[in-house]
This record gives sequence, C-alpha cells and structure tokens, in this order.
Amino acid sequence: MPWPAVGRASIALAAPLAAGLAAGQPAYGALVSMGALSGVIGDTADAYRMRFFNIAVPQLFGALGVTLGTLVFGHGWLAVAALTLVALVSGMISSIGAVASVSGLLLLLNAVVGAGLPMPDPWWKAPLLLGLGGVVVLALTLLGWPLRGGAPERTAVAGTYRAVAELFEAAGTDAYDEKRQAVTGSLNQSYDLVLARRARQHGRAPTLVRLLAELNVLIPLLEAAPAAHLAARRFHRPLPPEIPAAVHELADRVGREGQRDRAGRRPYELKLPEARRPSEKAVDTALRHAASVVHRTEPDPHNVDDRLGRPAALRVRIRRTARNVLLSGASWRYGLRLALCIGLAQALVSLIAVPRSYWVALTVTFVLKPDFGSVFSRAVLRALGTAGGLVIAAPLLASVPRGWWDVPVMVVLAALIPAFSAKGYAFQTAAITPVILLLSDLLNHQGFDLVLPRLYDSLIGCGIALVAGYLLWPESWHTRVADRLADAVADTAAYVTLAFAPAALATPLSGQNDDPTARHRARRKLYRDMSSVRSEFQRALTEPPPAGDLAAAWWPLAIAVERIVDATTAARIRVDHGAPPPEPAEVAAVEKQLRELADGLRSSDVLVEVRADLGGDEEGVLGPLRQEVRAARAISSAPPAP
Repeated sequence: MPWPAVGRASIALAAPLAAGLAAGQPAYGALVSMGALSGVIGDTADAYRMRFFNIAVPQLFGALGVTLGTLVFGHGWLAVAALTLVALVSGMISSIGAVASVSGLLLLLNAVVGAGLPMPDPWWKAPLLLGLGGVVVLALTLLGWPLRGGAPERTAVAGTYRAVAELFEAAGTDAYDEKRQAVTGSLNQSYDLVLARRARQHGRAPTLVRLLAELNVLIPLLEAAPAAHLAARRFHRPLPPEIPAAVHELADRVGREGQRDRAGRRPYELKLPEARRPSEKAVDTALRHAASVVHRTEPDPHNVDDRLGRPAALRVRIRRTARNVLLSGASWRYGLRLALCIGLAQALVSLIAVPRSYWVALTVTFVLKPDFGSVFSRAVLRALGTAGGLVIAAPLLASVPRGWWDVPVMVVLAALIPAFSAKGYAFQTAAITPVILLLSDLLNHQGFDLVLPRLYDSLIGCGIALVAGYLLWPESWHTRVADRLADAVADTAAYVTLAFAPAALATPLSGQNDDPTARHRARRKLYRDMSSVRSEFQRALTEPPPAGDLAAAWWPLAIAVERIVDATTAARIRVDHGAPPPEPAEVAAVEKQLRELADGLRSSDVLVEVRADLGGDEEGVLGPLRQEVRAARAISSAPPAP
C-alpha cells in the first residue's frame, strides 16, 4: 500500500473542496480538485526532480487544453474541429516519451472537459484554477525534497544490488531467467534516475558520482553471472552462499550511505571461497572490485564514466525529437486514429439531440492510448471499471447532500486512486470514476441523474474506440513482435561478432589493450531492447486472435534470444579469465545462423523449425552458445487455428 501517495491524494483533492465551500465558491474548489486529480494520476516517478517534471509539464499542457475547450464551448462544428485538431497533436506528441505522453493526454483531456462543461468567466479562470490544483499536488510531493533529495536514487541503486544478489542465489536453477529480467528492469531504472539527474548537474556532485560508480561496478558482476549460472548447471552445484551474501552486504552499505559518514569506518574484508575455474575467477574479481568501490571513503570524480553515454545537448534533443515526430509514420497514424475517434465522439455529443455529454470523448481519450497498453483490453477494462465506479458513486450521489459532506467523502474516494492504480487499469478506472462524477456534479448539479447516462456514455466511447480506433486499422490486428524480435536477433548477431572479434579477444596477458566500453554498451542496449520486446509481448498477449495467438506462439523464441545473449557474455567472460578463445570460423557460423533467424522472422508470420548446422568443440567456450542457437532455430509453431 503506497501510504504516502494515499495521504497526498486525500489532502490534494479534499482540501480545495473545503476551501471552496468556506469561500462560498464550491465550483471553484471542484476545479482546483480536478486539476489536483490530474497531478495525482501523473505522479508516477521516483526521483524528486523527475517527479517535478512529471507533474509540472503536463499541467501546462492541461491549462492550454482547458483554455481551448472553454473558447469553443457550445459552438457545434467549431468545437468538433478544434477537438479533432487537438487530438491529432496530442496523439503525435505522445510518441516522444513518458512525460510527453502524459502531457498529450492532459492536453486532450482538459480540452474535452472545457468543451463539455460550463466554466466560470472570464476564460482565464478555469486554467488558473486547474493549474492551482497541480501546484497543490506538486507542493505536497516535494515537501520531502530538502531532507530526502537523493534518497530515491540511493534506494534504487541499493535495490539493484539486492536484485543482483538474488540473481546469484538463483544461479543454476530454473528461477535464473526471471531474476535476470528483474535485474534488467532494476538496472534500467537506476541508470535512468541517476543519469537523468546528472544531465542537469553542472560539475560532478560527489553523491551522484558515487552512485554512478556503484552502478558501473555492477556491470562486471552482471557479465560474470551468466558464466556462473552455466557452470552451476553444468556441474550441478550451486554457487557458494558467501557470494550472494557479500552482494547483500554491499546493498545494505549503499542503502545506509545517507545515514552516516563513511569516515572512520573499518575496511570491509570479503571472505570468499577460493576461485579455480574461469567463471569463479570472474565472479571473484568483479565482486572484490565492487566491494572496493562501495567501501571507498571518498568518490573519485576523475575515474567515473557514464556507461550509457552522456545525454545530448538540450537543443540537439529538441531538434531530433521534433524531426522524429513530424517524419514518423507511426506518430501520424496514431494521431490520425485518435483524431478520428475524438471527432466522431464530439460530433455525436455536439450535433445529435441526445442526452449525452463530454464523457464519450473522455472515454475515448483514456482508452485509445496504445503506449499505455492494448486498446482492445483497455476498452473492455474501461467498461468494467466504469461500471464498478458507478456502483460506488450511485449511493453517494443519491444519499449524500452536496456541501460539507463532500469533503470527508472525497478524502476516502481520493485515497482509493493510488491504492487501486497499482492493481490494474480496471481498478484505477473504478477509483477515478466516482471522483470525477462528484466533481462534475458540483459543476452541473445533476445529482443521481448522472449515473446511468455516464454508463451509456462510457459504453459508446468504448465502442467508438474499438471500431474507429481499432478494427478500421489493419495494423491493430497484427502484432509488432516479429519485427522487434528480428531487430533484437540481428543486434545479438552483431554482439557475438563484437565480443569475439580479434581485437576484442586481446587480453591483458597478451600485452594488448581491450576497451570493453563498446561491448558493455552493446550488451546493455540488447537487454533494454529485449525489455521493450517483453512489454510489446505483454500488450500483444491481451489482444484478440490472431495477434494474441501469434504472440503466445512466439514467446518461447523471445526467451531463447535472451539466453543466447547470456551464453555469449558467459563465453567472453571465460576467455577473459583464461579459457582458450574460439576460432573465427566458429564465431562466423554462429553469426550466420542468427542472421538467417532474423531474416526469417521478418519474412514470415509462422515459426518454422530449422535444424542449425553448427559444428565445433562442444567442450569449448562456444559450446553452450551453440546449444542455445540450436534451440532457438528448432522452435517450431503450427499456424494458429482459425
């Protein structure tokens, strides 16, 4: 239960209502609470600096949206045209990133509300009140910044260490793949938090230098993990418990950094078993290096590199983003889909004489967000969640008199939003629906008469999203996992070549230098891409046939590709610690098989079994890698049943 978020939501939504009632302006209090609701929904980041942007930037777009909506309120065709154009812009900018997606959502959401509900005069009052609600949430969110400024980043890094410890505990077992996926997600989050903050720091802040150094020393540990896992499976012997215990101790030290000074601490001595095999030597070396960095009294600002690279200059990123949005076919397609659906919804509520409301377009706005998940499943869950929310709202609207009783009711309803949001979209919708209905009733005074029309409106909105935003677009019927997976396989082939190129095989023992930075980045990019592929699979698995059936059939291949990356890393680590390097012909044969697999994925929607002709010494370093490649090529699937 996210208790801090629950408390912030209750205060942010109930306090403005109380202030509005005390001032004799309940409608003003409702608008401030409505703005606070947007801030509560958007407060999803961890680091304080990122939370500031996640809340503040969308509020600016929301203020612009409600202004445009207010200006076209009651103007029929002009309102239809204006909201359609806003929907096009909203859909296109949603492809930029997480903050832009929420900003686009709030731009369209508030434009729909402004065009569907009467707002107080003059025109600037509504955006000012809604923005004030966002300021309330922002102030409550940032109260702990002066005391806990770096705590989220430090907690994330410590959590990554614990995830690595659990990975070593799972070495040699069937739970290893699941733990590795957890490490990938945790490492991505930690790097995103630290590097996002570093991008706005002038100079090297000691705390951030230390956190980045502590993250960087995890890379050798993660590279040694696949080798340890394969060795544990081969010899049917788990890793010594001293290894994960040592990583857990490092996690505790990282988590306690902000509580006490390091000065005067006694050096920590690792007690590890003797390392004999190449995989054991790799783990031992990486763990001792990590311990030396974590227990160092002062960070070294001249010996810290950003393994993922520094972000480009702001003007470069803005120019690149604008070009990508304007020239991207996917951006235009999504923008046009959203514009079509909003245009149809607004035409229905503006031009046809039926008792409908802004809720139709509001439903379309929430449902038609492909970057938030499957449109099909969101439409179904939206309908179910709205029905559940109306069950909660109906007795409240029927029995609770409008006035001061709304304040304690809002305290309870607002607390449900962060509590239910983590449980799924239907639960989140069920929590948000009664809040919006209560705030809407304070603006248009329809009471219990709001309930059934809102259910009809939601069903109509879901129907528009399914027909005009899903069924009419052939790309919705097909999954993109094939192309994404093919790209990952091609990148894996390039990674194999990079890992075993003649220059890369030079070792310190041979007197040549091998800069591992390119290999580190290639591997990190692969795991990030595979994480995105997993997200795409999760979206596709909730689609109706044939997309859902295809995703289910291709899922084992995605797992096989991740194991190929692990086997490549393990082989390279064994070479680094004394194992004989593979012959170039062996590397070329593996790369050829992966290239053929990638080409096959791009040319067919049906998996066909292929027997890979891969010869070589099965006791050599590439033996496990060849086995994984053969397994990937041997995965077969019959066409899905009609």
